[in-house]
Amino acid sequence: MEITKHFTATTFVVFQNKTLLHLHRSLGMWLPPGGHIDRDELPHIAALREVKEETGLDVELIYEKPVISSDKATELPRPQHILLETINTFHQHIDLVFFARANTFDTQPQKGEALEMKWFSPDELENDPALTSDIKILGLEATLLLAN
Repeated sequence: MEITKHFTATTFVVFQNKTLLHLHRSLGMWLPPGGHIDRDELPHIAALREVKEETGLDVELIYEKPVISSDKATELPRPQHILLETINTFHQHIDLVFFARANTFDTQPQKGEALEMKWFSPDELENDPALTSDIKILGLEATLLLAN
């Protein structure tokens, strides 16, 4: 039995100490914006694309400044975390998790993207029983790191 693995990019978006999650159409779970990295697409570009598609927001990814650059190699913006997520018995995601800062609460997802969106305060993240532990942990970390 083969287990397929796909690379994905997820972004925890923060504005004014709140983290944006959307109610995923097929999973029925509150999740941050994200999705599969397209063929030949760089991970940080996929992260920005998925945020734009799912929320309508233009965001600033937060990462340590890359230091390696030569004629043969360029360091890419590093994700905050890399997770191996089991989607089902036969499929996993290698999820590159980014953090980003928004400049507005106003979301405008593309047609067919999100059922519902909500900005979660740290208290709501901690106390919402519908959120998985990884979403709580990463949402709180992003909110703390990007607190203004």
